Amino acid sequence: MNDVLSRPTAKLGPGQGLYRNDLFQIAYVTNDIERALQIFADRYGVKEWRRLQGDMPAGGRIRVEFGWAGGVLFEVTQADGPGSEFYREVLPKDEFAIRFHHLGYFIPTEAAWQALLKEIDAGGVKVLNKTNVPGFVQARIVQAPDLGHYIEYIFPEAGGIAFFLGAPSN
Repeated sequence: MNDVLSRPTAKLGPGQGLYRNDLFQIAYVTNDIERALQIFADRYGVKEWRRLQGDMPAGGRIRVEFGWAGGVLFEVTQADGPGSEFYREVLPKDEFAIRFHHLGYFIPTEAAWQALLKEIDAGGVKVLNKTNVPGFVQARIVQAPDLGHYIEYIFPEAGGIAFFLGAPSN
């Protein structure tokens, strides 16, 4: 048997439901990023990453690694110090862990981004994290308490598109 799964054509767009956007990212958090990346390499075949790191507004530090596997961009994040609670809340305090954190949805245009923001506001969805870096990326992470994880919407501008395209393909 040599059948191929033919997936339905996506009918995506803002205003059709928060899951009716383009899923492209799966994100994890960890309390030991070097160990986590070794597991991704050894067990899951994602060996090459592109790093983004820096200070967080409340004073903590964050390091995020991005690597493509097929058409999915994997993200692994370690955050420490003041302001890192959002990333650490699913992690145990006294032992190593990697935990699923969020799904990331690509928003392709400014018009789609504005429509999504209106949909979030109209739906009373709680926004937990806002990112606005002109020329790079705009993003919102929203709560999905009935699903047990977060949802991130990412509208990359020219710099963000170049960054994501520059993440290694594994």
